[in-house]
Amino acid sequence: MSLEIFAIEGIGEVRPHDDLAEVIVEAVGADVLRHRDCLVVTQKVVSKAEGRLVAINPSDPLSHKPLVEAESVRVLRRRGDLVIAETSHGFVCANAGVDLSNVEEGFAALLPVDADRSARRIRERLRARIGVEVAVVVSDTFGRPWRRGVADVAIGCAGIAAVVDLRGSNDALGRELKVTEVALVDEIAAAADLVMGKSAGLPVAVIRGLDDAWFRDSSQHSSVQSEIVRSPADDLFR
Repeated sequence: MSLEIFAIEGIGEVRPHDDLAEVIVEAVGADVLRHRDCLVVTQKVVSKAEGRLVAINPSDPLSHKPLVEAESVRVLRRRGDLVIAETSHGFVCANAGVDLSNVEEGFAALLPVDADRSARRIRERLRARIGVEVAVVVSDTFGRPWRRGVADVAIGCAGIAAVVDLRGSNDALGRELKVTEVALVDEIAAAADLVMGKSAGLPVAVIRGLDDAWFRDSSQHSSVQSEIVRSPADDLFR
């Protein structure tokens, strides 16, 4: 297998109520996207288009902290100004996903209410607009326990399996795999970030060449929230 990954250039500042599918088509053109491409769209532009921006005091570096508390259903750890919290989606992340980067001064961005639904909406609009069946992954940057640095993961998806279950298949030496489940959409999100970067103003990327078996039709709804996020009962660290 080989993959082609490229960022879509020409996407300007996204505003509340913008049609992201239309923004993407205007930037890339109607003839570039192909059947079974996978689009990775950053959380920030999804949040902007959905109006998930809240005004804060730009002169107060802690003015976003009440938003963190409001977006948290449970605080796991505090260290100084840093809060590791669980959101209503089940995500465990810094500051409950409240972010000040890549937004205008005086505003904070909140996570989408339902990023799986956001991904489905973009996918359906692209199908209606240019007649191609693509998958969509909404990505965000998360820290990781026990490891330095951040990496992009999926917070929503549509048209593609969230998890590929390899249990029952054999490894390269013929041994049966007992527990292996691959977080496919997280791997896709991390791969796309290599071409989007954190400060290049490239919020959408295309991955081409993924296995056909990983794609889902319109009747099959994959979900990051239900398939990737561990329930508290299955999570050894909550």
